[in-house]
Amino acid sequence: MSSSVSPLAPKTVPDMPAIAGIRLATAEAGIRYKNRTDVLLAVMDKGTAVAGVFTKSKCPSAPVEWCRAKLKGGKARALVVNSGNANAFTGKTGRGSTALTAKIAAKAVGCSESEIFLASTGVIGEPLDATKFDGVLERLAESAEPGDYLTAAKAIMTTDTFPKVATATVKLGKAKVTINGMAKGAGMIAPDMATMLSFIFTDAPIAPGALQALLKSGVEDTFNAVTIDGDTSTSDTLLAFATGAAAEHGAPKISRASDPRLKAFVKAFHQVLANLAEQVARDGEGARKLVEITVEGAVSKASARKIAMSIANSPLVKTAIAGEDANWGRVVMAVGKAGEPANRDKLSIAFNGIRVAKSGARDPSYDEAQVSEAMKAPEIAIKVSLGLGKGRDRVLTCDLTKEYIAINGDYRS
Repeated sequence: MSSSVSPLAPKTVPDMPAIAGIRLATAEAGIRYKNRTDVLLAVMDKGTAVAGVFTKSKCPSAPVEWCRAKLKGGKARALVVNSGNANAFTGKTGRGSTALTAKIAAKAVGCSESEIFLASTGVIGEPLDATKFDGVLERLAESAEPGDYLTAAKAIMTTDTFPKVATATVKLGKAKVTINGMAKGAGMIAPDMATMLSFIFTDAPIAPGALQALLKSGVEDTFNAVTIDGDTSTSDTLLAFATGAAAEHGAPKISRASDPRLKAFVKAFHQVLANLAEQVARDGEGARKLVEITVEGAVSKASARKIAMSIANSPLVKTAIAGEDANWGRVVMAVGKAGEPANRDKLSIAFNGIRVAKSGARDPSYDEAQVSEAMKAPEIAIKVSLGLGKGRDRVLTCDLTKEYIAINGDYRS
């Protein structure tokens, strides 16, 4: 965890209201870090629905495998998250650690082990000593209280420089429902069906199947449209929990994601996901600039996404931005290597609203001084127009600085 906060961090932190049916507590379990919290326990009321999406990595962590198996039950009573150790690539020892953690948590909360959900983040390949949770989770279950999401978000940080939280309130039927979210992630970020670690909580009465559908669709243009370094983690986990407590205040019970009464809720749900995803991009390891890449005029949205990601993941593009150089040649390179339909002579490129290339060549009105000044901004928008169709997409990334190498060069040390 960095001692200095990213210059791109949000200027304000939202007040995170308590959600009925959710209680939180954190502690120092000594997993890897000293003198900081490294374990979070979220306790949910009986009947809480759960949904989740996870990494598509072929080398998933033990907690990811655990959650996938337990998700079929559709119900959750507790979430245990630790930082400092990913419990990934740890073989039978890792699977034993998840089983022991779930056993300890289930005893502390008073529920079935099948209702315990787990997530771990940190170093890959190091065994996780789950015995360190013994006694700790019991104390956390007794002391858990509603509300302190910011402290909870701090406990799951690794190289993050600030805790990431977001909230929204919206009407569902006659009731007001709340959506709270937290996330962690700053490196090894190129999500594929999920994000680093992120947890969403709501008091809306939504059935597991409907919640799963909302989560799966909501992630596509939020977390799946963010990349820091092009590396998909072994541990990516996004879980959503719905306690249903708002039903007591007139919120209708929702069994289908297509229910028209969900329209406002879906919009707010997506806003929370998008807010958290942007915060992840703002906290990219060593980042000094937030970069938005928009590709339009592609043959399809999917094609636009691949081209945008090719640009966003290019070390040459990212280092140019770090150096405040509007090097459109590197953008052209990234478009060309994406393997998607493109026509060099129709291509146009703009940096922060200033067109630098048009119809396959440098823009006739190009002004180096004007563009250089624009590149000093903390937020850079790159717009690529292909001129082939109506496909459009947008992704977020950040620049690539020397600090990224410093952080990752001795991450295990």
